[in-house]
Amino acid sequence: MINRNDMLELTRRMTLSRNCFMRAAGAYIDEDGFIDNTFNVNFKNMGKHDQQVNLDLAKTIPFSKTNEQLKCYKFPAGDMAYDSSHKLLMALSQYGLKDDLLVQTLCEQLAEGICGTEDAPNKTSHLHGREFGIYIYHGIYDIPKKGSDQSEQWESEEVYSFLVCVVAPVDKDYNAGNPKCGFIFPAFEDHSSEPGKIDIFFENPDRPDEGFLKKILRN
Repeated sequence: MINRNDMLELTRRMTLSRNCFMRAAGAYIDEDGFIDNTFNVNFKNMGKHDQQVNLDLAKTIPFSKTNEQLKCYKFPAGDMAYDSSHKLLMALSQYGLKDDLLVQTLCEQLAEGICGTEDAPNKTSHLHGREFGIYIYHGIYDIPKKGSDQSEQWESEEVYSFLVCVVAPVDKDYNAGNPKCGFIFPAFEDHSSEPGKIDIFFENPDRPDEGFLKKILRN
């Protein structure tokens, strides 16, 4: 179960004055499921308007309905394959989205899961046959140590390096609509990082995107 307070703790670091994000990367996917364009920028180099737009997008994931729209999943047990999604996400977090090839690989995999193929289309996807954007944010949160009364102390307890992914439909000018799915990795649990888990978001929890889910949790 996800603790709502953990998610609110993250959203408080997603404002212009307390921005935790270092980088934003991703891709725009065409109606056939192929990458149409990509981006990879230093978050602080964006104008204030673009920063706010992206903060609002990213904040959608932790601010969603906890344990309904946003649920915690464990990665498959056992040794991870060399090309597993877990290893890819760990590498992206470690390198802070600075490796364009890793970013493109993740976007291609997610797009493939969302769109499916002509022989086996993803019938649960709300984005199949539509143009959409995959937005990935790398954040660093210097988690403050909490006292016995749960008040935050100045001393740092842990540095939480994490990714927030948002998938949303886009118009012809690449303006994003309401996010349909996404995730936070590693999961943020009990005021700490949990790399063996991932928090996955679906706008409609009664109809989760099975292709997106399988691509993330594949071993």
